[in-house]
Amino acid sequence: MGVVLRDDEAAFRKMGDHDLIDSYLVYRARDTLCSVSLGDTEDYRQLLSAMNPEELGANEIAMLVTNLKALAGAVSYIDNVLHNELLSAIFNMSLWNYKPDVMDALVEFIESLATSSGKYVDYCLAMLTCQFFPPGSLPLPKILARKDGVLSRVHSSLKYIADLVPLSPVRLVPIVLDGKPQYRLNNTSTLSLVIYVENMLKLESGVLGEVVRIPMLAGVVDLLLDLDVEIEWEDIQNDTSKGIFEMELEDVDESRDDGLNDDSELPRKLSWKTSGGNSFAEKLDSLMVLIFEHLESCQVADRLIKIFDTLLESFKKTVLTAYKSKFAQFVIFYACSLDPKNCGVTFALMLEHTFFFSTNRPLLRMSAVAYLASYLSRAKFLSVFVVADTLERLVDWCVKYVKMQDDVINPEAHRIFYSGCQAIMYLLCFRMRSMMDDPQLKPWLVRLPLESILNNKLSPLKVCLPSIVLEFLRQAKAARLFMTSEKFIFDDYLESKLSREFGGMERLDMFFPFDPCLLEKSDSYIRPNFIFWSMVQPTYDDEDSSDEDVGEAFASDDDGGMDCGIMQSLEEQHFDFAEVGSALNKMSITPKDSLHSRFGGAINQPMRMPSRIRPSTSPESL
Repeated sequence: MGVVLRDDEAAFRKMGDHDLIDSYLVYRARDTLCSVSLGDTEDYRQLLSAMNPEELGANEIAMLVTNLKALAGAVSYIDNVLHNELLSAIFNMSLWNYKPDVMDALVEFIESLATSSGKYVDYCLAMLTCQFFPPGSLPLPKILARKDGVLSRVHSSLKYIADLVPLSPVRLVPIVLDGKPQYRLNNTSTLSLVIYVENMLKLESGVLGEVVRIPMLAGVVDLLLDLDVEIEWEDIQNDTSKGIFEMELEDVDESRDDGLNDDSELPRKLSWKTSGGNSFAEKLDSLMVLIFEHLESCQVADRLIKIFDTLLESFKKTVLTAYKSKFAQFVIFYACSLDPKNCGVTFALMLEHTFFFSTNRPLLRMSAVAYLASYLSRAKFLSVFVVADTLERLVDWCVKYVKMQDDVINPEAHRIFYSGCQAIMYLLCFRMRSMMDDPQLKPWLVRLPLESILNNKLSPLKVCLPSIVLEFLRQAKAARLFMTSEKFIFDDYLESKLSREFGGMERLDMFFPFDPCLLEKSDSYIRPNFIFWSMVQPTYDDEDSSDEDVGEAFASDDDGGMDCGIMQSLEEQHFDFAEVGSALNKMSITPKDSLHSRFGGAINQPMRMPSRIRPSTSPESL
């Protein structure tokens, strides 16, 4: 080896025949390795010392390159027991710590070792995937300067090994998934996590085949959900009188006739009780932006639909079943926005089928219809006709359910039905005006059998969230779409005892998964494709229907309208409608853009919506 050459051997190196010199170095490496089994370890010890120099000067670097190249030609003589120290020293080397000549020599050795014997493949793959994130001690300028050089060599080496060892991609998958940085540790930076996921996505879009693509995408979604769940509601500084998250909602200055300035519309930065919650949110936000950009590149490469199937399957298995998910679901939302006709419709159909499929678990069906209603209400990119088709099928299902029942109010027994009814009303709160303004959809909507599903012995209007029920009734009354003479008594404006019973301990009655995204960077991607409440033009006119007139609007017995008992019962429970009206003005965090073509004309005043429907809640918050 380079550090143990005798004088005559050193002279031999000066002959000028590079091939001959390389062959001789390989011969010396073989001799050094073989001598260990004979008990002669002097040269081997010097070799180990050269692999771990105390200082890394020019001579040490040259010797390191020489030894690695020589060992690359002698890999068949390496024994994992006799030469364990040597292998350990090499496997613990990081490309990030060296210049290109050492990187190339190290990669050459790893490739030779991996392709020489199957017993070293996993070790070599693990060593290469360890390069997916930089050492914690490396300063940021060096990370940024060396990143492209390191990662291009790593992925080139993985492809080289895969070409010669066809099963290596299969063995690579668990190594990558199990080797993710420990995001719970304080010393795991956001940058390290982002670089690792960037490499997972590079594998997904690379040439290693389907066996790598599918688990890489699923692994990324799993990581997002893991970070999402780590963000506890208790970590977030909030005013319980205002909701789970403290958001900078629209503070409408009633003394002004003009709109709000852009700065006041941005979401307020989340306020954290603990540094841990802030750390997880920062990591999650950065990763979601990375994935949004990856989805955009897939769309440009005409492969978005191909990966969407994998994303959708991963969503069904993980996100859809995780009632505590707060932000991870916006990945699928953004993918749908990039291709509304294919991905957007496919996602809606999946949620719809999950709700209709009677063998699915009740909680899964309720979660699916909550996602469906929230998605159809918020997705600006979906055609109103797509929304109408889905709404019609939801109503048909509820009609058939009612016909098969001979029961009275029972929130637990009929929780799936109540979740379907609430989804219909919530969806119409957002979309009723756009449908009524469409000459094709208006007669269809008027003929929709809403009364048969909402006015029956199961009494969904008494069970669903009062805030949604009241807003729906208010709009339906103005549109002459649905009227009731029933009296309602709610124990709370935001929720009721019956809604809590049908929502269960998971509180799926208060689950609105596509409420505004509160992650600052991610929101900038979601916002252009998102319907905020301030964009919605309800069927009633605030100028003609103030909060004090709501009771009268529903109390016209002559035309079969709603009895004023609902308003009287609320007044008896000391509801301040002026305060409620103020809360209604704060539903959105977006500029009140005019959606002339889809929501019926300019918006002159801030709209009032289901009062204080809050971002999706979890049991811990209640």
